[in-house]
Amino acid sequence: MLTLQNIHWELPDGGELIKGVDLTISPGKLTVITGPNGGGKTSLAKLIAGLYTPTQGRILLDEKDITGYSITERAKEGIAYAFQQPVRFKGLTVRQLLQIASGTEMKEFEMCHILEKVGLCAAEYMNRPLDNHLSGGESKRIEIATVLARDARILIFDEPEAGIDLWSFSSLIDTFEKLKTEKSGALLIISHQERILNIADEIVLIADGQIRAQGSRDDVLPELNINGRGCGCPLGREVVNG
Repeated sequence: MLTLQNIHWELPDGGELIKGVDLTISPGKLTVITGPNGGGKTSLAKLIAGLYTPTQGRILLDEKDITGYSITERAKEGIAYAFQQPVRFKGLTVRQLLQIASGTEMKEFEMCHILEKVGLCAAEYMNRPLDNHLSGGESKRIEIATVLARDARILIFDEPEAGIDLWSFSSLIDTFEKLKTEKSGALLIISHQERILNIADEIVLIADGQIRAQGSRDDVLPELNINGRGCGCPLGREVVNG
């Protein structure tokens, strides 16, 4: 279980972006953090992953205080994070990256299975170099594949729909639904995509750095105005770009 206690985070100039967030991410559930752009969704995800350190509050993983841990230290504790904008690793192939991400000697069929989950043909991509010849969508799907290759306790996906074509996005939705049943760990997705919200177990609405609503999908989803009025959360029916 991941617990955030009174988390604050501010910029060096004093501007506070996260303002006293209390949140529990439970194992065996898919939690979606949603809200308007600039409301603090990605900042909160990066605080959990260890890219940022809170200026106040504590982050606990199974009651262990990991507040001061780096992203590498948190990865060792079982927290995996997929960046919104994938990092490129020049000089490596997709096969090598998956091996590094898994931390074990993955078998060929295991890598193939993971690549298929994100809509990539293993025969075409396994030995592809991670260079500028990959499109943004391809890089994003490979990034997600590296997270799936980890046997992590907490899987964090920051707007996984960004830059992915509709067919691959549908495949990704299926993957998230399977992960809910296959894994005992927690899935945390940052998104305002309606189809992702519809498969969530728990929804957290954050705006202006504060949690405005949280609870089960059935309780929170009706409160979110799909047309972008009311709660201030622009949740229009998203179109995933190819």
